[in-house]
Amino acid sequence: MFRRRPPRSASADDLLTTLGRLTAQARAGAELQRARVELAQALQREMLPAALPQIPGLRAAAGYAPARHGLDIGGDWYDGFPLPDGSVAFSLGDVQGHDVEAAAFMGQIRIGLRAVATVAADPGEVLSRANDLLLSVDSGLFATCTFLRFDPVTWELSSARAGHIPGVWATSDGCCGLAEDAGGVPLGVLPGETYPVTRRPLTRTGTFVLLTDGVVEGPSFPIEAGLAEVTRRVSARAPSGDPAAVADAVMGVAEFTGHADDAAVIALCFDRAARGPE
Repeated sequence: MFRRRPPRSASADDLLTTLGRLTAQARAGAELQRARVELAQALQREMLPAALPQIPGLRAAAGYAPARHGLDIGGDWYDGFPLPDGSVAFSLGDVQGHDVEAAAFMGQIRIGLRAVATVAADPGEVLSRANDLLLSVDSGLFATCTFLRFDPVTWELSSARAGHIPGVWATSDGCCGLAEDAGGVPLGVLPGETYPVTRRPLTRTGTFVLLTDGVVEGPSFPIEAGLAEVTRRVSARAPSGDPAAVADAVMGVAEFTGHADDAAVIALCFDRAARGPE
């Protein structure tokens, strides 16, 4: 009977060669991922507006924080722009997914909403048309979104939601709550979707805040607790009439949630007395 000889042990040179090859592959993969993250971050920075519109009686400010982990660069956005009829529009949303594709899709949505809003001032119609436009691109991604329109003549705030978390409101006399308006499904899911519009006459000085779920939900916080903390902070700072202070306070909630997602906020402060003579 012949005894099988054990396989020859790899030499030190063989081991070093294999280790060098695996190290090179790992380094190449890490460099590729870092390049994708840097590209996504650059896309986000370039696609967010440099400033938000300000008109007599209305002041706006925004806050944004990228994901804490590089692999989770996503597609949160905020935007604000004037409309041809003299009103102003604001949008805020969150693209499903992460990395370069989500950041690029965020840019498509933001520009699409701007384009549609120039010919359809009603927020529900804006979201409906934008939804069909995004479906025609066939990217396979979807996004939640809230779209607001403020009319400085009627002093009315109209809004529509596409699967997005509720906004938060507070007035200078101490009232506050969640804007849990009726809404439709996220953009890019179903063709022909309609989005109901909620209209709010702004009769009191106050604040209205839009935010993404990265602000209020994370490993350390359920979303209900996050929204409750945001409501408390907005109510405490509404009398100041300073949207930047409100936005900073709301963004601070994300530090307690242990969030791993992007976080974005728009704070609008209204003071009817400050709009000047009608």
